[in-house]
Amino acid sequence: MRRRPEPRRQARIRATLYLAPELLDEARNATVFLAGYPVRLTLTRLVEQALRTELRRLKDTYNMGNEFPPRTEELKGGRPIAA
Repeated sequence: MRRRPEPRRQARIRATLYLAPELLDEARNATVFLAGYPVRLTLTRLVEQALRTELRRLKDTYNMGNEFPPRTEELKGGRPIAA
């Protein structure tokens, strides 16, 4: 039986985010609980999967399922703009 090649790991970039302490604590609890076999969850994988899921939902809801256009400027810090 042939082994399937492992997918190539993409380079990672460090990102600094501010999260509610309870949310981060719950994510860490889940990661520790599911770190072993069979899930082998890491905090990075949990966050990546959550971001992918939410980005798919946002694309479907607000952009007819299409990719968002590339940004022409960097994110601005501070409070979000009120609607």
